[in-house]
Amino acid sequence: MTDCNFKKIKNIYRGKKITLYFLCTVITIHFFTACSKKEDAPAIVPKDTSLSFTVNGLSNGTTSYKGLNLRPVIVLNFTEPVNISTTTDNIKLSVPFSTIIPISIIAGNSNKQLTITPQADLAAFTTYTLGIGSGIQSSGGGRLTNPASISLLTGINYTDKFPRITDEELLTKIQQQTFKFFWDFGHPISGLARERNTSGETVTSGGSGFGIMAIPVGISRNFITRAEGLTRMQKIVGFLKNTAVKVKGAFPHWLNGTTGAIIPFSANDNGADLVETSYLMMGLLTARQYFNGADPAEVTLRSDINTLYNNVEWDWFRNGGQNVLYWHWSPDKGWAINLPIRGWNESLITYVMAASSTTHGIPASVYTNGWKTGSNFNNGNSYYGIQLPLGPALGGPLFFEHYTFMGINPNGLVEGGINYLTQAKNHTLINYNYCKANPKAWYGYGDSCWGLTASDIEGGYTASSPNNDRGFIAPTAALSSFPFTPTESMQALKFFYYIIGDKIFKEYGFVDAFSLSNPWFASSFLAIDQGPVISMIENYRTGLVWNLFTSCPEVKAGMPSLGFTAPYL
Repeated sequence: MTDCNFKKIKNIYRGKKITLYFLCTVITIHFFTACSKKEDAPAIVPKDTSLSFTVNGLSNGTTSYKGLNLRPVIVLNFTEPVNISTTTDNIKLSVPFSTIIPISIIAGNSNKQLTITPQADLAAFTTYTLGIGSGIQSSGGGRLTNPASISLLTGINYTDKFPRITDEELLTKIQQQTFKFFWDFGHPISGLARERNTSGETVTSGGSGFGIMAIPVGISRNFITRAEGLTRMQKIVGFLKNTAVKVKGAFPHWLNGTTGAIIPFSANDNGADLVETSYLMMGLLTARQYFNGADPAEVTLRSDINTLYNNVEWDWFRNGGQNVLYWHWSPDKGWAINLPIRGWNESLITYVMAASSTTHGIPASVYTNGWKTGSNFNNGNSYYGIQLPLGPALGGPLFFEHYTFMGINPNGLVEGGINYLTQAKNHTLINYNYCKANPKAWYGYGDSCWGLTASDIEGGYTASSPNNDRGFIAPTAALSSFPFTPTESMQALKFFYYIIGDKIFKEYGFVDAFSLSNPWFASSFLAIDQGPVISMIENYRTGLVWNLFTSCPEVKAGMPSLGFTAPYL
């Protein structure tokens, strides 16, 4: 037994100092030899865990992944082993505001890794959310410090959406379905083509010209009878001749399909549109050459078409005798838009139609000093190893090669040292190779998904091209290029129809455009985009539309007057 030191405790009470001394005696038993206090052992603190992850083996530094296959593999890596029993209720795959998607979870690396896959294929072009909740614990009971919500956007479902048919059957099917836009949806009073499938009374002069060119195709393919085609043409031509408002014999861009009144395209564009008129006249002359029978109805139809064409005052649009044609003129706005038609673009046909007129023709100097002096006329540079004779850098939108060459056959066509088949083909191949190279990394672009031209896009309309690539493919671009790039166009057609046809092949053929990067599929159909598909596929197959238009005696005289040579001239 040993004595401890005395402890002195002072207590101050009512100003008096009282000192008490206590003697503390501690008896140690056995092996304790000193006065001491035993401390408790330190508590064990559970280790928290943190999360990192990959989607299909990649980490892009964000929580958003796009263009995924239909069974993506998500691997979660933890810094500490996790308690597997806490994962089931805290890892969920779902469509936002919808049901939970069954998943498989496989643990690995001593429970520091979880591999997650859907139990069945996900839907294409759909956004899913994988939630990793804060309720996940480490095996020692620690918390997950960085719960996550991962956005997973699926991409293409590569299974066929329609039964496989022969290539010829497929081409016919596309033509027939697209033809319905003009035949079934044509305006009931005028017979003209509506601007788009939501246009109501608004019909389009240029788009109607494209639709008229499709009528001989429809008859030759047995979509309609010759008698039905003639009746529709009588309705159209009668309306154009007797009801539609004309300005110097030319037509506005838009008309009211019932009254024939002008619908302004813009504030100053409330009169004649010479380029749209040239598309309409190209269509009418094509139909005139087709309906060549001796019966009175066809004779009258041809006569009325001649009247319409001969009444267009092409020379008026020289704006006071200048050596260039102007796009617009209005009785009350005059030349306010002040837009001369210069190349290279979609308007070569306007100069051909003007030069071919026997009543209001233009001399070659207007073509040479007007059309051929455009700042984007000559090019000569190479892109993707392909030389481009004419046009802006990388060629511009593909409708430059479609609208004119629906009627004019570029095969063997030469003027001023330019081979126009080379121009059309090379421009198209540059567009194709640009999409294949995909410098902006848009999901889906490639050798089977290509084609940049003017079309609807999400939230608006734009003339897509390699220099204005916003991620939207227009089916008309590749399909209307069949005469120039048959192999590449067929690849695109099969992708559009078999692989994503459930999204884009509808009642009037292919919708106007789509994006696979941020999935969007137009619901619209435009006359100026549907029309070239029908005629250009037919030109590839039989040359029918080319043969009809270039058989016009006016064209056979007008084109050589501008310096063009071709076997058919």
